[in-house]
Amino acid sequence: MSLRTHKVVSIPGDGIGLEVTPAAMEVINSLGEKHGFKITWDLVDWGSGYFKSHGSMMPTNGIEIMSKYDAIFLGAVGTPDIPDHETLWGLLIPIRREFDQYINLRPIKSYVGVNGPLAANKSIDLIIVRENTEGEYSKIGGRFATNSPFETALQVAVFTRNGIERVTRFAVGQAKGRKKEIISATKSNGIIHSMPFWDQVVAEVLMEHPDIKLRNILIDALVAELVLRPEKFDVIVASNLFGDILSDLAAALVGSIGIAPSGNINPERKFPSMFEPVHGSAPDIAGQGIANPIGALHAAAMMLDHLHEITASAELHDLIAGLLSSGISTRDLGGQESTKSFTSKLIAAI
Repeated sequence: MSLRTHKVVSIPGDGIGLEVTPAAMEVINSLGEKHGFKITWDLVDWGSGYFKSHGSMMPTNGIEIMSKYDAIFLGAVGTPDIPDHETLWGLLIPIRREFDQYINLRPIKSYVGVNGPLAANKSIDLIIVRENTEGEYSKIGGRFATNSPFETALQVAVFTRNGIERVTRFAVGQAKGRKKEIISATKSNGIIHSMPFWDQVVAEVLMEHPDIKLRNILIDALVAELVLRPEKFDVIVASNLFGDILSDLAAALVGSIGIAPSGNINPERKFPSMFEPVHGSAPDIAGQGIANPIGALHAAAMMLDHLHEITASAELHDLIAGLLSSGISTRDLGGQESTKSFTSKLIAAI
């Protein structure tokens, strides 16, 4: 019987990405041996180091190169000596937009053995569905009258009916398999054009699904409620900026941004999707061997699920939860494990 094969391009990137990405790849290879599939990895050195040598974060034909793969596995990008807008707009955002990865999926779950600021809550299990290609993260705008008292910056947020409809429909699909509830993040009392339009289109989509309950919550109140009662949330749909902020906040609430994954998804599978941990490159701890690989491992599990290796994905989630509940974790979570030792114990459990 032949192995199922999947082609994945791996971009470890910078900082701790160079440590957690190989760890996750090693774990996936072990799962593949057990479950009858193989990942054909192609490793590329794109990122800040590539920028310093070539003046760009990836080759000019980088998008064309990646288009031939089933998925993209990203570590982290960014160094203190390169402006963040160079690293973000030079790699992540072009990948998301050229491959129409219009869904940013952020699952947030609490784990026994991980004590966050809300340690009493052990039942946090929610999904944030973030619009990933338009909204507030637009290139439209500019600056003029520079170096004068009248210097001005204009930034135009772009909200399209198609963009709002498709992210809402994806959120509906998630809600149908869960509690049949959606929270929509808005700010229609203060942002006079885009947010009332967002509310309108979201409501129109939900009218097609009377079995799904919709609640609109203003973003400032939503942030407060998410802190006070995170266990009450199930599926949240949000614009690019609001979803970005909410997902990092929610990850911190369950104990560490180091355990949270992210999927940049093209649901139609016309283009490859990209999976990454949500943490940054963490240059302050890079090279010390202490980085938490769980965010990358959870991202790897999301990638396996996307590649229809559902059994292996579920096992990886369960094994991580098992290690955490038994007190095995890295130092950021109060444990004693290094990146390598945690990975080795996970592979042994496989």
